Amino acid sequence: MELSKRKQKILKAIVDLYVRTAEPVGSKTIAQLPDMDFSSATIRNEMAELTNLGFLEQPHTSAGRIPSPAGYRFYIDRLMQDYRLSVDETQSINQAMELRMQEFDRAMSQVSKLVSQLTNLPAYTMTAHTQSVTVRRFEILPADTGSFILVVMASDETVKNKLIKLPLNVQDSDLRLLSAVLNASLTDLPSEGFTGETIERVMRSAGPASGLVPIIVDFATHMLESCKRGEVYVTGHNRLLGQPEYQDLSKAQEILSVLDEDMISNLPAKLDADSPIQILVGPENVAQELKNTSVVMTRFDIGDGMQGMIGVVGPQRMDYAQITARLSYFAEGLGKMFGKAELPDSKKEE
Repeated sequence: MELSKRKQKILKAIVDLYVRTAEPVGSKTIAQLPDMDFSSATIRNEMAELTNLGFLEQPHTSAGRIPSPAGYRFYIDRLMQDYRLSVDETQSINQAMELRMQEFDRAMSQVSKLVSQLTNLPAYTMTAHTQSVTVRRFEILPADTGSFILVVMASDETVKNKLIKLPLNVQDSDLRLLSAVLNASLTDLPSEGFTGETIERVMRSAGPASGLVPIIVDFATHMLESCKRGEVYVTGHNRLLGQPEYQDLSKAQEILSVLDEDMISNLPAKLDADSPIQILVGPENVAQELKNTSVVMTRFDIGDGMQGMIGVVGPQRMDYAQITARLSYFAEGLGKMFGKAELPDSKKEE
């Protein structure tokens, strides 16, 4: 059903006021709004017609009007304006979305510490994606004068934001164009898809805001790479000092100086389904500094395209049978704890 512009304006005002106050809205209240240039009598007549048409209801004879379900539906379909989130709101929403992952992160950190204690070796936990992570959406939210907030949402539900300064010649309309171009050209692409040719094409379409494209792409690329690697926790470095091989402080220093999150993130992130346990002995390790050590690792499924890894680093002299049994048990327990598929039965025969 079509409504006149005046009826639409009055209906929108009633819905907005009722949502805000939860009180029936009268014609005098609407007439006092700064953008209403209609008399109370005209507004009252229009409200009566909107009531007869089923868009408004009158809870009491002498009371004002409230929206009916049909009035809300017309408002939603035709009159509702986009709501712009404030900086505080975006931060609150991001924090709420991160709570679930924080619970998981705390669990992974505790597992790393427990594995280190029970093996008396440095231990690590990490997460890795079993499929490519892409940008799902870009949002550009104007902030204070001269800046905006870039919000990037990834396909794994990760959300990151960054405050970016605006060039002097960029207006709100330019930012809207930039947002549209980014979402049309750079979503559903892995970080490898952000090629120079793609970036140049986006810049040509972005108008006055083209200078912001490299900054946004750089932020999105780092975010996707971080998502792909996942979180890494390394604990128990000092336990190496209790091993006879590392009584020589120079040898201990050589490995302790590189045994960090970056080193671990370069270890193999995926294991074959038929071989849930992997052991890298000495020279098989990716780093020269680990040539005299061994790494034992196993995986567990988290779901949603994610895989967890737990492992230990120690001398080549370690008790591999004991270590693999303990890590396998941990992996099976973690798979059950997170409600995902158990590891293959083959690992139970280790």
